[in-house]
Amino acid sequence: MAISRPTVAQLRAFLALAEHLHFGDAAAALRMSQPALSGAVSALEENLETRLVERTTRKVLLTPAGEHVARRAEVVLAELDRLVDEVKAVRGPLVGPLRVGVIPTVAPYLLPIVLPRLAKEHPDLELSVHEDQTEHLVAELLAGRLDVVLLALPLLAAGVTEIVLYEEDFVLVAPAGSELGDDGIEREALHDMDVLLLNKGHCLRDQALDVCRDVGARTAAATYATSLATLVQLVSGGLGVTLVPETALPVETRRAPNLGLHRFAPPAPFRRIGLGFRSTCPRVDEFEALAESVRMAVAESGVAPGIRPARP
Repeated sequence: MAISRPTVAQLRAFLALAEHLHFGDAAAALRMSQPALSGAVSALEENLETRLVERTTRKVLLTPAGEHVARRAEVVLAELDRLVDEVKAVRGPLVGPLRVGVIPTVAPYLLPIVLPRLAKEHPDLELSVHEDQTEHLVAELLAGRLDVVLLALPLLAAGVTEIVLYEEDFVLVAPAGSELGDDGIEREALHDMDVLLLNKGHCLRDQALDVCRDVGARTAAATYATSLATLVQLVSGGLGVTLVPETALPVETRRAPNLGLHRFAPPAPFRRIGLGFRSTCPRVDEFEALAESVRMAVAESGVAPGIRPARP
């Protein structure tokens, strides 16, 4: 008599539900429909001939059996992902599928520089890109739904190994006519300005806040934005100033009139950009090759003067 075995799809659906305890949130995390996720969980219960979840009108609870299955499913799926990674590592660097996560303050400025080079150097690479904020990307990485993430360092996330790519200075973007003088302004110039920030969740917001705290500058409490493009437009409209990383300047300042760009005197505030991947992943050589391709693409693009190799 044949024994029904759980499928990988069923285990992934149930593990997402166990993590979120909400069908809608779990379905969104897996980028599938809620009915499809519910059907997968129900099929898993039928295969195992036991109830795994208690469904109420407001939330989902795991049964004792469900808690046990969730723990075992996490181990099984982690081993399966490791098997796939090991096969990819043996096959060769940057061949086949690679799922990359990128933060919004890097993706629109770096990807147009990097992607053509990757396509030329690694024609067998099947790249998929997911843009999101740092917290969500790291969660997706650790869950095995992304292979590598491109974002600001340090992450300080357990189980994630980092590869530094480059550093880039922040530039003060102010309305045209601001009496700030030429390049080489001191950080203390921010003290009497309203600094506009991105919404919570963006790592660039935290970095800008750190700079402001260092000099006692104030931030515009009532004005936030979800993108650098909006921030620069707000500055163009005279609502304050903002800090923009070098890679974003050519794109964003081209879209907005009436701006003044002011670079800081050394040591200028900066951010460090790098790759992160699961420390247990055997594809280290592959990610090192990816890192080198990114570094070379940035170096050859001439995109901005304030970009340099990372300092030791």
